Amino acid sequence: ASFAIPAIISNLVSSLYNIADQIFIGQYEGILGNAATNVAFPIVTILTGVSLMIGVGSASKFNLEMGKKNPDLAKNYIGNGIIYMVIAGFSLMIITQVFLEPLLLLFGATEQVLPYAMTYTRITSLGFPFLVLIIAGSQYIRSDGSPKYAMATTLTGAILNTILNPLLIFTFDMGIAGGAWATVIGQAVSAIMILYYFTDFKMIKLIAFDLDGTLTQ
Repeated sequence: ASFAIPAIISNLVSSLYNIADQIFIGQYEGILGNAATNVAFPIVTILTGVSLMIGVGSASKFNLEMGKKNPDLAKNYIGNGIIYMVIAGFSLMIITQVFLEPLLLLFGATEQVLPYAMTYTRITSLGFPFLVLIIAGSQYIRSDGSPKYAMATTLTGAILNTILNPLLIFTFDMGIAGGAWATVIGQAVSAIMILYYFTDFKMIKLIAFDLDGTLTQ
């Protein structure tokens, strides 16, 4: 229960990003704004799947090797996972930026919805590296025995996004772009919290380069 309940709460709270955007963008932009966020959602779903593949896979191998008393090999799985996170996050961001319009048309954007969807997705895609780090990195934090901290990272970003949405959309009159920036800022704060945890991993010490390490498969 100490691991399952925080994980369930994290998954529920992560949906607040989309719910908050739908509520506040819908109030400001109307039905076209809501349609724009829905059209962009399949891209986030793809990114989530890739992030879970990296996070769950490498975190599971990390725990298995720690159980076998192979800390050096376990550390390699975490290190490789972090590299994959960076590659996946920036690759998906670049692909989305370059092929934004055809992707949105593929996912059902109409002529009326397309301008809103492009504004929203062009901004939110800048946060893809943060989102990959949040989704995959939280798996590492749980595997290191800190499920409550993993939950806190998701909660912090979602709450901040909920607060910033009305502020940027209405107070600063940024419209759908404000909702997108609120999402990116919330994700950036969560990502910073995860990076901070990586500096003080419990089971192993994570370092940038291991000059004495051996190459393993």
